[in-house]
Amino acid sequence: MSQELSHSDLVYSTARQASAAVTSPVAASWRRCLTLHHLQPEAAALPMQVEDKRFREAREKMERLIGNATDEVDRLYQMIGRSGCCIVLADAEGIVVDRRGAPGDDADFRRLGLWQQNVWSEASAGTNGIGTALADERSVIIHRDQHFMSANIGLSCATAPIRDHLGRVTAALDVSTCRSDVNDMTLAVLSQAVRDAAARVECNLFRSAYAGARIIVVPQANTVAALIAVDGDDIILGATKSARMALKLDDRMIAQGLPAADALREARGEASGDLDDAERAAIRRVLSRAQGNVSLAAQMLGISRATLHRKLKRFQIQ
Repeated sequence: MSQELSHSDLVYSTARQASAAVTSPVAASWRRCLTLHHLQPEAAALPMQVEDKRFREAREKMERLIGNATDEVDRLYQMIGRSGCCIVLADAEGIVVDRRGAPGDDADFRRLGLWQQNVWSEASAGTNGIGTALADERSVIIHRDQHFMSANIGLSCATAPIRDHLGRVTAALDVSTCRSDVNDMTLAVLSQAVRDAAARVECNLFRSAYAGARIIVVPQANTVAALIAVDGDDIILGATKSARMALKLDDRMIAQGLPAADALREARGEASGDLDDAERAAIRRVLSRAQGNVSLAAQMLGISRATLHRKLKRFQIQ
C-alpha cells in the first residue's frame, strides 16, 4: 500500500508541473490523465469493458487488419510469448480485439485487464503502452511505475502504432509483461521487435489496399515501410506515412495526380520530354517481350521495321 501511495504522490506532484510535461512524454501523459480525463492514480478500477455488441462491431471493423496482422502476431508470439509476455492488438480506440498469451500467464493478465473487450485508452486506463502510443502516435515504452494507475505499476509495455494505407493511426500492437526482472535493455529489444512487426503489418495493409498497383520502396527514407503505390501512367495513387514524410507528400498532392518520378526527384535528360521517355519505355518493353526480335517488335507496335530501326537509333536502344 505504501508503494502505491508513494507512486500516487509522485504522479500528482509531477503532473501538476507544466515544465515536466514539456520535457517528458510520460509526464505529459500523466498530466492529460489528471486534467483531461480526470483520473485518479490510486483508483483500483480495471479498464473499462465494452459491451458485446460494440466489441463485435470493433472486431468486424478491424477484420482486414487482423487478417493482415495474424502472421506477424503469431511470429512475435513464437519469439517471446513463452517468456512471460502477452501480445495485444487494439483498435484506434484502445479496444483489445486480439491477443496471444501462454495459458500459464493468462490469469495474471486477465486480473490486470489485458484481455479482449477491455479498453486500454488513456481515458480508460491512464498512461499505458497502448493508450499512450495511440495518443502520441508513436512507439512507446511504459515501464512499471511510468504507468499512471498504481494498479498497473507491475506491468512493463512496449507498443507501436499501426497506420492504415492513408497514413492514419488505426491500431496498436503491444507486448506486455508482469515480470519484475525486466530491465531497460530487454524492453529495448522488445520495442524493436514490436516496431518491426508493426511496420510489416503496415506494409501488408498498404499492399492489399493497392493490390493492382505497382509498389515502390522510397530509397530516400531508408526504411522498407516507406512505400508508394503507382498506376500504369506513373501517377502516385497512395503513400505510407514514412513515404509521405520522406517525400513531403500530403493528401492534396496525391489527389491531384503527382508523377512518381517527380516525387522521387528522378533525374531527367534535358533534351528528353515526357513523351520521349514514354515512347522509349514502350519500345524497350515490347523489345523485351519479343526477346530482341526487331521484326516481331515492330509488328507488335504496329509500325514498320524501318521505323522501329530509326527509333532505336534515335533513343540509342541497343
